[in-house]
Amino acid sequence: MANKTKKKETLKAQDLEQERALLAVDDHVQSFVRYLKDERQASEHTISSYLLDLAQFVRLHPELKTEAGYDWSSVDVGVARHHGMYLTEAGIGKSSVNRKLSCMRSFFKHLMRENVIEMNPFTLVNGMRTGRRLPIVLTEEQVSSLLEAPAKYWAHQAQNEDGRGDADFVAARDSAALEVIYSGGLRISECVGMNYEDIDFLASRFKVRGKGKKERFCFLGRPALRALQNYLQVREQKGMAKRREKGPVFLNLKGGRLTTRSLERAFKVYLAEAGLPADCTPHKLRHSFATHLLAAGADLPTVQQLLGHASITSTQIYTHVDIARLIEVYSKAHPKA
Repeated sequence: MANKTKKKETLKAQDLEQERALLAVDDHVQSFVRYLKDERQASEHTISSYLLDLAQFVRLHPELKTEAGYDWSSVDVGVARHHGMYLTEAGIGKSSVNRKLSCMRSFFKHLMRENVIEMNPFTLVNGMRTGRRLPIVLTEEQVSSLLEAPAKYWAHQAQNEDGRGDADFVAARDSAALEVIYSGGLRISECVGMNYEDIDFLASRFKVRGKGKKERFCFLGRPALRALQNYLQVREQKGMAKRREKGPVFLNLKGGRLTTRSLERAFKVYLAEAGLPADCTPHKLRHSFATHLLAAGADLPTVQQLLGHASITSTQIYTHVDIARLIEVYSKAHPKA
């Protein structure tokens, strides 16, 4: 048990500056980062995670260090399997283990393309089996309560302020943001990344840049359209930006683009206002969007396109959510269930 505890501490250590500094000047790692950026269109968050995984790998295998950098060709199947065993015993989640192994496979596959190594040792290391968890979704009533929460919360706050300006602005902005997330099935990063020029108000649709910078069209339902137009009017009245001014849609009080972290913090406040569980996240609105569409009769390929999923298998999980709801209702309602 003591050995496992030590491994946990090593794996989660924050002090990896030396390893990351050495990786930053490694030619093969630099080539891998360029590949991730240029060909995979990976986000900065993904690249940072990959570099952290590599830093942890070389921390655990100091024998790879040479005067010239790292000897990647010396990583054989034995080293790869030892690393896989370490990860499975380190006390981290199965999905995290699989993600780290996926990083290693990708990196050594890149080394093969660059003719640095002849075979990828991590192709022989199996990941951990994970039971597929159904996403937790909100009911339509819970969604309605959450969407009404910003206006209610800031109405209370405004009573304690000398002026209502900031409260009215934030209430309108956050109401519009939550409405747009649910209406379009957005990730929170896609919401804060919206620009005015990407919105077609006549067609009630807007363009979104999702993972890998892939673009797709999403739609504005009537409540979302009204909330967005109201916010733009309040924003203009406050002198933040002209209503039709190009650039970020959702602004902070200083006039800059609203960040995901700021919206996530506000989301927790609105959960409390709506009386919803504190562990709920903005992504639950995206899950709820998909599940509610399928429950209302939308076909799976359409929902896949609206969510921006590359594979329909990613979308199929929402059909299981709906089936789970049907089973629950059936069990409660059917006299012979």
